[in-house]
This record gives sequence, structure tokens and C-alpha cells, in this order.
Amino acid sequence: MNPSEDTAAAFERLAAGHDRAEYLLRLYVAGVTPRSQQTLARIKAVCEEHLKGRYTLEVIDVRQQPELARGGQVVVLPTLIKVLPLPLRRLVGTLRDTEAVLRGLDIRKRT
Repeated sequence: MNPSEDTAAAFERLAAGHDRAEYLLRLYVAGVTPRSQQTLARIKAVCEEHLKGRYTLEVIDVRQQPELARGGQVVVLPTLIKVLPLPLRRLVGTLRDTEAVLRGLDIRKRT
């Protein structure tokens, strides 16, 4: 077996594992507002379609828990942080563009 075959096989194993990775996501919002609810619904829909059974979504209301926003270095709302799998990623704004959310979270679309 030559070294390039070893590298290719290792890459395939890593890629397969990535598709089964468990995701930990934190969504920071400002209260129970229509905008917050719409953002939450969009993120849940993306997760259910692309990560069903392998994600945890924590919703943090910074009006009730402002210390968590400071600890997470959140300055714009809403903000979605992918904690796991690494690397950590931050997405801000309304998160309306599903393709941008998938890219930002490093989620491969199912074909």
C-alpha cells in the first residue's frame, strides 16, 4: 500500500465521521419577540432536516441571562454559535439564508 492510499483512506474515514458528528449549538436572542421566534423556527427546521437526532440547541435569552451573553462574547442579536464540533463558528443576524447557515455551521447538504 502506498502513502497516498493511506491518506485517501484516512480522509474518507474523517469525512464519514463528520457526517455523524454531534452538534452543540447556542442561539442567543433578546426576549420572546416575533423576530426571535422566527429565527428559532428557522434554526430548528435546518437542524431537523440536516442534523436530526444529533444536535442540541440551547436558546439563551440575554434579557434574562445577560452574563451568558458577556461570557459568550455576544454583541449582536440574534447570534448562533456552533460550539461542537470544532472549530467554533458564529453566525449573526436573522439567519434567513439557509445555504449561508449550512456553510457557516459546516454542514454538508444531503443529496
